[in-house]
Formats: sequence, C-alpha cells, structure tokens
Amino acid sequence: MTTTITQILRPHMQDLGGLNARRSLPHNDLMMVGPFIFFDHLGPALFPPGKGVDVRPHPHINLATVTYLGLAE
Repeated sequence: MTTTITQILRPHMQDLGGLNARRSLPHNDLMMVGPFIFFDHLGPALFPPGKGVDVRPHPHINLATVTYLGLAE
C-alpha cells in the first residue's frame, strides 16, 4: 500500500493556564473540520504535589470531550 501525504498542519501554541498545548485542530488550512474539534498535544509537564493546571474560566456549551492519550517513549 502506498501512502501519500497531501498536507502537513503546523500546530500553534495555546496556553492552557500553566500548561502549553500544541493545537493542530481547529486549523485555518483545514476548514472541513468543525470548529469544535480540538486535537492538542500536551506536555510534557511536571506538577508539584497538590498543584495542577490553572485553567482560566471558559464557557461550556454542553459538548462532550474525548481524550486520546499517547505514551512518550
């Protein structure tokens, strides 16, 4: 099977409140993917005991989230 790469999306950095994310979706160059689909690469990050991400207030509009975890090698 031959695979052809037709497009490479360069993610932009997004501050999530003490944790940087490289956000690939949504992307201006891939408009066929809806604005409520997010694909982020988080971390690596280390947090001291009792501390975590300081997420700023943001609205929720009854969207369900799915988290895909990949293991670093």
